Amino acid sequence: MKLLEGKTALVTGGSRGIGTGIVRKFAAEGANIAFTYLSSEESAKKIEAELNAMGIKAKAYKSDASSYEQAEELVKNVMEDFGDLDILVNNAGITKDNLLMRMSEDQWDRVIDINLKSIYNLTKQVIRPMMKKRWGSIINISSVVGVFGNAGQANYAASKAGAIGFTKSIAKELGSRNIRCNAVAPGFIETDMTHELDEKTKATFLASIPLRRLGMTDEVANVCLFLASDMSSYVSGQTLSVCGGLNV
Repeated sequence: MKLLEGKTALVTGGSRGIGTGIVRKFAAEGANIAFTYLSSEESAKKIEAELNAMGIKAKAYKSDASSYEQAEELVKNVMEDFGDLDILVNNAGITKDNLLMRMSEDQWDRVIDINLKSIYNLTKQVIRPMMKKRWGSIINISSVVGVFGNAGQANYAASKAGAIGFTKSIAKELGSRNIRCNAVAPGFIETDMTHELDEKTKATFLASIPLRRLGMTDEVANVCLFLASDMSSYVSGQTLSVCGGLNV
């Protein structure tokens, strides 16, 4: 039996980067997949077709996770389309880096809304169906930057640190209903964002990583799979770093 067979997962920001790695991993392990996108519709539809070809049910939804109303509508539609919801991965996120003295209010607000308020929005909506069945796994994608901070990323670091505090609190609130909540804190992962970095910047990053390489999206997805499945049935309120030893 596959690790997630019979489960339904909702992954925000599933049309690119780490999110795509997660939906592919979960689908390979038998989960039915609902995932969101905001602007990359062509990519989302290709991934939807790819997942359905694997023999599971998959559907892409255009939805802005930072909007409470859209999150509410999304979960309503997922429940109507899939009839169930067992796993939530709050993955949607952006960066708008700048030194604080130059950071605009919009740069601050947009990162907090998409990276942190979205976690509140979606988690709030999935609580009721998970409580009803007395089973659920909520996974919040944080970052090592939320653990140790980073110059020029005060907004991003605050949002990701907030995700960790939120995770610990929800684990305590919902544990009695057999709903677990954990966070994953990736380090420097090979994605579209890192592809855009110049070689000098990449070299600086690599020198700071004990394993001397960037991580792969599949390696983050493996940790999410562990947390989504019954392999982690007694793990809740934790933050697992996937960073090659960066924050040791």
